[in-house]
Amino acid sequence: MFNIRFGFDYLLYRLKAKTRHGLHSPFVYRLVDKVIYDFSAKKVYNEVEGIRGQLLSDNRMITVTDLGAGSHVNNNKQKRIGDIAKNALKPPKLAQLLYRLAADAQPDNIIELGTCLGTTSVYLKKAAPSAKVFTMEGCPQTAGVAKQTFYKAGVRDINLVVGNFDDTLQGVINKLDKLDFMFVDGNHRKDATLEYFEWCLPKVHEDTLLIFDDIYWSEEMKDAWAEIKAHPQVTVTVDLFWIGLVYFRKGQVKEDFVIRY
Repeated sequence: MFNIRFGFDYLLYRLKAKTRHGLHSPFVYRLVDKVIYDFSAKKVYNEVEGIRGQLLSDNRMITVTDLGAGSHVNNNKQKRIGDIAKNALKPPKLAQLLYRLAADAQPDNIIELGTCLGTTSVYLKKAAPSAKVFTMEGCPQTAGVAKQTFYKAGVRDINLVVGNFDDTLQGVINKLDKLDFMFVDGNHRKDATLEYFEWCLPKVHEDTLLIFDDIYWSEEMKDAWAEIKAHPQVTVTVDLFWIGLVYFRKGQVKEDFVIRY
């Protein structure tokens, strides 16, 4: 049932989605043309994808603690690291898009909600080397593998916070003077997603970018995405189906864009 519903949502998205052509917002046109559709090869891609390849062939078993809405792929508590890499890591196309978005924004701080095995964390840190990066993971053993990923990638200053997001996220946000860039890839419950969004609002500013993963993952996530888009502080959203981008640009006319990706 999930695959049928998901496939139908994707079909509707493809019918509605636009490319860069016909976009009347200079801000969104530049974002699409220079960032989203920049498919040129970059050295960092080979570096991180090499680590992904090692994870895919890793036969070690770990105990996975799932504190969110679970997985549509595999809910067994004992999982092979290679299977986690195959089913749970962001695919290269999306992970590299996150890299480009962070490289373009050059934020002073980044929060990632859902570390998994750490490849996306590395992409984000490599994109903005001077940024203070906080990545948050609910599963201690998964976080342990992520630490190994950071070591292999040569990044030593990623702040890895282990624990339930409900208990840890607000404290991290509150320590920041402002919130520049946040990628929400965890929990996947409507109430939790909206609560995390609300926690961000006091720290957002003109250049803040919030990214929500799996906005069509379930009816709950679709509802959460709709409420986020409608929030009065949100001015621009970009629906890429797999992820949704949220901006708070005060001079921008409120508009929701659906872009083919």
